[in-house]
Amino acid sequence: MTHQVALITGGASGIGLETARKLIGQGVTVVISGRRQEAGDAAVKELQSIARDGAQARFIRNDVTDEAAAEAMIDQIVSEFGRLDMAVNNAGISNETATIEGSDSDNFRAMIDTNILGLYFDMKYEIRQMLKQGKGAIVNLASIAGLNGMPWAGAYSATKHAVAGLTKSAALDHAAQGVRINGVAPGAVRTDIIAKQLEGGDDNYNEANISAMHPMNRLGRPEEIANGIAWLLSDEASFVTGHILSIDGGFQAK
Repeated sequence: MTHQVALITGGASGIGLETARKLIGQGVTVVISGRRQEAGDAAVKELQSIARDGAQARFIRNDVTDEAAAEAMIDQIVSEFGRLDMAVNNAGISNETATIEGSDSDNFRAMIDTNILGLYFDMKYEIRQMLKQGKGAIVNLASIAGLNGMPWAGAYSATKHAVAGLTKSAALDHAAQGVRINGVAPGAVRTDIIAKQLEGGDDNYNEANISAMHPMNRLGRPEEIANGIAWLLSDEASFVTGHILSIDGGFQAK
């Protein structure tokens, strides 16, 4: 992977940041994007300290729900580094734990804007650039909620089903053009977002209940998801496209 260039949306924390650590440690120049400048600057400082083989780290403040900003971000990366070899569309939100009839429509709309439209905008311009190059690899963050029905998470589950559909369809569109597009479907992973949700006092959302969903009876770790993402991006996965890789402690096997 040395001397390649990767974009990771939502890359300043959680799975995105862990993936950035993995890639830059293998000599990949990493551009992370997100909404919070301070978090992005801190992440870049850390990433640059562990970079190998001349790899660089950059942060672009970006709102994935803005299509013009998505196009400009890809243009900025190509202007500075000349190409975009890999992309990880990780930015996403889960802003409510509720049944459908008890859910808030504005919360659902916000998830649609970020999880579906945001990913669509980013993919659109990532793919266009990779087609110009004749090669590229994209990994989208789906979820166990994108492969199954999930109680108390119907709205979020709907958006992640859309991620799986966009991933598979785009993969078929470009399978013979050198652009591979895959996804990962993590189980519950101990990120800062989930940690805050677990501390929220919701009787339906506590660590024991969430862990028990997985046959391994625990939450995943961000680095376990990052390992799968890095493999899908690498040439070791050169015959893999349109695949949603479950990294879920056995959840999908039930």
